[in-house]
Amino acid sequence: MNRVCELLGTKYPVVQGAMAWVADAKLASAVSNGGGLGIIAGGAMPRDLLEKEILAAREMTSRPFGLNIMLMSPTAPDALDLAEKYNVPVVTTGAGAPGKVLSRLKPLGTVVIPVVASVAVAVRAARQGADAVIAEGMEAGGHIGDLTTMVLIPQVVSAVSVPVIAAGGIADSRGVAAVFALGAEGVQLGTRFVCCSECTAHERFKQAILDARDRSTVITGRSAGHPVRCIHNKLTAEFERLEAQGAPITDIEKLGAGKLRAAVVDGDVEWGSVMAGQSAAMVNDVKPAKEIIEGLFRGISTSDCGVIS
Repeated sequence: MNRVCELLGTKYPVVQGAMAWVADAKLASAVSNGGGLGIIAGGAMPRDLLEKEILAAREMTSRPFGLNIMLMSPTAPDALDLAEKYNVPVVTTGAGAPGKVLSRLKPLGTVVIPVVASVAVAVRAARQGADAVIAEGMEAGGHIGDLTTMVLIPQVVSAVSVPVIAAGGIADSRGVAAVFALGAEGVQLGTRFVCCSECTAHERFKQAILDARDRSTVITGRSAGHPVRCIHNKLTAEFERLEAQGAPITDIEKLGAGKLRAAVVDGDVEWGSVMAGQSAAMVNDVKPAKEIIEGLFRGISTSDCGVIS
C-alpha cells in the first residue's frame, strides 16, 4: 500500500471533496464503504446538525471517515470541538491557517490534512506538522486558487516530504494516472462524487453537471478576492455584470448569499450557485460511489500508484 492508503486506512488513495450542502454523512459513508475516505463538510453547519451527521456516519460505516473544517467559518470552533469529542479519524482544513487544529488534534492521533493552493502554504503546513497536504488546482469547483493542477502538484511534491494528494480536474483513471506521474500519492475528487447514487444533492444540480461541456464553468468573485468556479447560469451572468461595473464588494458578496443551498437543496440551477469543477464535462453518468472509486484505477497500472488491486 502507498503512504496515503496507510495514513488514511483505506483500500484506495481516494479522498472525497468537502462540498458544503453536498458532503453529508450519507455520501461520506458511501465513499468510505467503497474503499476511499469520505468527508463530511463542516462548512457553516450548526453544531447540533454537524454532531448528528458525525454520529450518522459512524452508524453507516465502520471504515475511517473525515471532517472538513473551514477555518474562516464562524462555526469552525464548534467543528473542532466535535472532531475532538468524537475522535474523528481524519480532519481536512481549508480557508485559513491550520495551526490550532494541528496543535489540538494531532496529540489525539487525528490525521490532519490541510488543503493548499500554493507551494508556500504547503511548506508552512508541513512544517507545522501536517500529515499530508491536499494540493488543489484552479480546475476545481467552488473556492479556488491561481495555479493549475499540472503545475502545482510537481512543485508541492518537490517542496515537502509528506504525501501530496492531488485535487482539481480529476474525474477518471486518466486523471489519476496523470497526477501520480506528477508525484502525487493520492487524489481528491469532488464534482465526480456529486453524481453518485448515494449523493443527496437535488437531481437538477446533478443534471447540470451531467449536461456540462468543456467551457461550461466560469470564475466569479475575483474582484471580491474570493474566486469561485461554478457552472454558468443567470447568477454567474449577474456576478459578471456587477464586477464589470465595478460594483461594491458588499453588493457582490450579498448576491452570493444562500445561493449554494438554493442550487444543491432546492434545485435552482438558474439563480443558484452550481459549484462544479472543469471536470464536470467528463462526468456522464450517475453510479454508486464504490463503482466510481474502482473505475478510477481501472485500465492503469496499480503498481505505478502503489495500490493493491
